[in-house]
Amino acid sequence: MYDADDLSLLDIEEELESPLDKIEPLTAESVVAKPDPEEMLALLENPQPQQKMLAARAFCDIEDARATPHLIRLLSDTCPLVRVSAAYGLGRNPSSEAVRPLIAQLNSDWNGYVRKGVVWALGNCRDRRCLPPLADALRTDISAVRLWAASALAQMADVGYEAVIRAIPPLIEALVKDPVEAVRSNSAWAIGQLCRELPSNVVYATAIDALIQAFAEDQDLGVREDAKASLLGVGDPRGLQLIETLEQEGWF
Repeated sequence: MYDADDLSLLDIEEELESPLDKIEPLTAESVVAKPDPEEMLALLENPQPQQKMLAARAFCDIEDARATPHLIRLLSDTCPLVRVSAAYGLGRNPSSEAVRPLIAQLNSDWNGYVRKGVVWALGNCRDRRCLPPLADALRTDISAVRLWAASALAQMADVGYEAVIRAIPPLIEALVKDPVEAVRSNSAWAIGQLCRELPSNVVYATAIDALIQAFAEDQDLGVREDAKASLLGVGDPRGLQLIETLEQEGWF
């Protein structure tokens, strides 16, 4: 699976590079303590875009439900850096209340990096309402957003059987047809995650067939490796037998 933050894999989207993607995550080595929630909550109301952005960014590392209504409001801020920071903050503080505003922003925002953050947040919400917009993003958006949409659809494993069944077809379509290798790889990974939640039925068999086809036929080594890893993770007998056969015959 490709790390969705590594946009160096997607040269065609380099013009969308965001300063937020260069911010290292907060760790014990990089900071002594996390930002003060009270101070950050107050800054969310600051009229200066830079201050609002920094406050919203802080809630990527702070879990505090009090920030949710403020972050929802900032999704429609005029500054795209504030909007993308708010999306990331909502992804760290997922809420059912944020689902509709996130979907609305995904459908209306002109900025690809904002949509990318929104897609990630929708996946973290683990809500069945997120499935149609995520599937649509996987089919129609720019490659950087499709990359995250594929990964986000894997979160439907926590939503329920019906959501898993509905998430697999767009992932299979992306695995077979998407022109960007990284998107196909993340689709293969997501299919593997979802297949673990399925009984042996028609949808499961179709998904396994798609993984087998990708492992045997995709021109990209990374896609083949992710398809193989998914087949091994699911433990499907047909997939395991094919892997063993092809490797014995020296195909890989």
